[in-house]
Amino acid sequence: MSDGMTIQSHKGAYDVLFDKAARDGLAALAAGDRPLHVIVDERVADLHRDKLAPLLAGPSVLKLAATESNKSLEKFPAYVDHLVSHGIRRDHLLVAVGGGIIQDTTCFLAATMLRGVDWAFCPTTLLAQADSCIGSKSSINSASAKNILGTFTPPRTIYLDVAFQETLDGRDVRSGVGEILKVHAIDGPDSFQRIASDYHRLFTEADVMLRYVRAALEIKKGYIEDDEFDRGPRNIFNYGHTFGHAIEAATDFGIPHGIAVTIGMDMANYVSSRIGDGTEDHFRRLRPTLAANYAGYQAYPVPFEPFLGAILKDKKNTGAGSVTMILPKADGHLAKATHAADDDFKSACRSFLEDVRAA
Repeated sequence: MSDGMTIQSHKGAYDVLFDKAARDGLAALAAGDRPLHVIVDERVADLHRDKLAPLLAGPSVLKLAATESNKSLEKFPAYVDHLVSHGIRRDHLLVAVGGGIIQDTTCFLAATMLRGVDWAFCPTTLLAQADSCIGSKSSINSASAKNILGTFTPPRTIYLDVAFQETLDGRDVRSGVGEILKVHAIDGPDSFQRIASDYHRLFTEADVMLRYVRAALEIKKGYIEDDEFDRGPRNIFNYGHTFGHAIEAATDFGIPHGIAVTIGMDMANYVSSRIGDGTEDHFRRLRPTLAANYAGYQAYPVPFEPFLGAILKDKKNTGAGSVTMILPKADGHLAKATHAADDDFKSACRSFLEDVRAA
């Protein structure tokens, strides 16, 4: 793996630094003259206190539990008060250390505080390292509406140190692998088949995992540089998310995000084979790998009415009574599709959640 990757954005280029370059970059940041405001996952701060000591020794450190409720709009006045009380100015730098929840929180604050403050990101979860760290997007919740508010505000630098993966539990690793599988499915059937063949090696061979993390970022880089504001080709990255977000909401986030997305991909393939252009063969071909990644959650209760309500509230929908999704076509490639939320759609969803998922 090389030392870095450069992403082009509407605010200029930003770099992803890997491994030693990331560690050296964070050390330089902590030792520099620019005032920092660190927003860190409290568990990461505890597990990696020695590694993060220079950053955590600063005068402005906000430790948060990485929970969905903590990235809700209702919690932000307290975060703003913290930053204001620590003298934040436009030439300061916010530094996010954690996974997607810390990323979303910091990015949203950076975009809105003082009409814009720079931020940097040290992703510590596999899900953030392999997917969400690039692409500029932030999303926060408001009341029961998940990810309803957000901005496109890229960080100045991403410090990606894979050593943080060493303290992740198996559930968090599979959650990250779910997003890696998604990106490879987006790249096409052949790309998905390659990672499916190596699926079990991801968990036992660090070099295999690193290769697919880098590959996922390389695939995503092309899409986000072409469509940073998510108006066209980049929509494809919502594959699995319409269903996955609804599963999260219906279970009160009892299923981790990347695992819910894995279930959502399997569900998208199944629904497409029932009411769309997808085929039974494509659904069956991807299912073993996807089902392996959400093993343990195949029978987790998903109340249907809350699930359906969340589907209908999804921000990607463009009309009342319809659902906009990313579904596979007959050749296995993915495309946006809009279907009426009619009895056929509801029947396909119910069938998957209650019977097919646990089969």
